[in-house]
Amino acid sequence: MAPQRHRRPRRPPPRPSAWDWSFAEDGALALDRHEVIPKTAYEPALDLSQSRVLSRSLNRRTQSGTVTRMPSRRTRRRASLRQRERRAQRIQRLAALLVLVAIVIITLTLTAFGSTSARARPEIVPRAPAAAVAVAPPRPQVVAVQGALRLQLPVPQERVSAIAYHAATQGALPLHPLGRRGNNGLLRRLVDRVLGTHRSGLTWYQLGGADGPPTSALDVAAPAGTDVYAPVDGTVVAVDDYVLNGKRFGSRIDIQPSTAPALVVSVIRVGTRAGVGVGQAVVAGRSRLGRVLDLAAVERQAIARYTQDSGNHVTLEVRSAAAPALG
Repeated sequence: MAPQRHRRPRRPPPRPSAWDWSFAEDGALALDRHEVIPKTAYEPALDLSQSRVLSRSLNRRTQSGTVTRMPSRRTRRRASLRQRERRAQRIQRLAALLVLVAIVIITLTLTAFGSTSARARPEIVPRAPAAAVAVAPPRPQVVAVQGALRLQLPVPQERVSAIAYHAATQGALPLHPLGRRGNNGLLRRLVDRVLGTHRSGLTWYQLGGADGPPTSALDVAAPAGTDVYAPVDGTVVAVDDYVLNGKRFGSRIDIQPSTAPALVVSVIRVGTRAGVGVGQAVVAGRSRLGRVLDLAAVERQAIARYTQDSGNHVTLEVRSAAAPALG
């Protein structure tokens, strides 16, 4: 029988150096080190810790990772409508501002160049030639009011070239013009059109004058030689000379109205015809007092800027019967 061989056990491969450890120390808790392990400080989301921050390079944590709630479809629709309304309101305000600026610029431009003093053709009736034959008396037409007193047009409508008001001498009462003012500024005309106060019909113009009321004297322009009629029913109480620059030019006729005996209506700048005297009864639009004087060679008449001739005219004033007539 052959002898039995005993096999030697295989030894395990040697462990790497990293696995080397000391049997005398490793595994014994009593021999562990007691130093505190250093940690990197960071800045928390909530400032609760009072420890010193060692490094600012770390990102700060956000307070919450929750996603905001999305608005509903109805809420988004309402927000879109409000945004559209605000945009439309801004556009409207901008358009209104641009229109206002344009109006101001146009007004200032026309004022600077004196557009309101430009000649304007009256809207009453065209002027007839001076050499025309006598026409019929004027149709009854009230042009001005002073309380209960009504002043009618003193010359035929076909011969009127312009109607204007100016301040008279002391003592004349203010008149209320009928119709519309023709030489308003551009801004005033725009306001009248927007507010619907623009009126058609009789047109009058405002002139300068003395220190009295601006509408205390009424000028009715017509070619020289045009017949002048009584503007009211009443009685002639005075016939005086009309003096200009120290010279006599025609007459001044004072009439006491039958509807207002406390007042006196003066018809000035009239070449009186024979037969008109104190105590004579007159009828508005029927009783002829005289003719329009030709004073173009004597003075520069302000109403001429609104006519196509030299501006000859007749003037009407109203005073209290107790007040003296001046001029």
